[in-house]
Amino acid sequence: MNVKPSIIDTHVHFFDMRQKEWDLEWSWLAPQSDHPILGNIDAIKSQSFDLTALEGESRFAGVTGFVHVQAAIGSRDPVTETKWVDHMAMASSIPVQIVGHVDLATSQGPRQIEQHLEASARFAGVRDFSLEPALASGDFSAYGPSFKVLTDENLVLDLDCEFQNMPAAKLLAGRNPDMNIVLEHIGFPRRRDDQYFSDWSLGIKTLAEVPNVMCKISGLGMTDPRFTAKSLQPWLEVCLDAFGPDRLVIGSNWPIDRLYSSYDAIIGLYREFFSQLSIDDQEKIFNLNTKKVYRFNNE
Repeated sequence: MNVKPSIIDTHVHFFDMRQKEWDLEWSWLAPQSDHPILGNIDAIKSQSFDLTALEGESRFAGVTGFVHVQAAIGSRDPVTETKWVDHMAMASSIPVQIVGHVDLATSQGPRQIEQHLEASARFAGVRDFSLEPALASGDFSAYGPSFKVLTDENLVLDLDCEFQNMPAAKLLAGRNPDMNIVLEHIGFPRRRDDQYFSDWSLGIKTLAEVPNVMCKISGLGMTDPRFTAKSLQPWLEVCLDAFGPDRLVIGSNWPIDRLYSSYDAIIGLYREFFSQLSIDDQEKIFNLNTKKVYRFNNE
């Protein structure tokens, strides 16, 4: 019998440009704006992408849960996004957890984390884009108080980090050995040439040396728009070899990666690649690791 483990998608973005009751803004989806890395993303700039829409696109992919990752960029209060997603998720039977924005380097960071937790039991972690420039500078000392709260509350740090900054990220993880860290989008590779692949591979192997870092298999279409199973294979192999099945999770990066694929297609490619593993190891990558690190068992 061909057993297909269920998948919990660890990286989706909800938005609703029509909403009036919530003080939220999605500046990256403004009509005249371009993505700072991807450029023109007009093809995914719908008025709304909510949980109902995502359920429709993913319903044949064997997906049984989602993690919404900070998307309301430009909003006055990041905690409002957590409240909005929680409100939307209450109307669905599909489990949803939340990774929200926190100004981790500021004095208000620890309190913001607590406010997210007070706003929703679904709150599972934090993403703060300011952290990567701090890693590049070599000085992330200002983040210490917020990291302590993340650790004490058993929350995830979703880390945006290119390969150049992975040695600094390794140092950060080593100084905070009890903090759960998940590398987003396998480090968001910017190119697909041989030299870049070599440099990126070294960065991945370096970061994987610390046991409290996991890797999120997501966003692989963003710099390989015409990807195939063959073109993705070496990147997936490096991640699997470095992190192993105990420290990998799966994400779609939806709806952004709709620019490059259908939902079923990219999930199908992930299933195909990891089918080489035992069912037990596939279960870890597709759902068990996610349940643990993103607190699905705390619902």
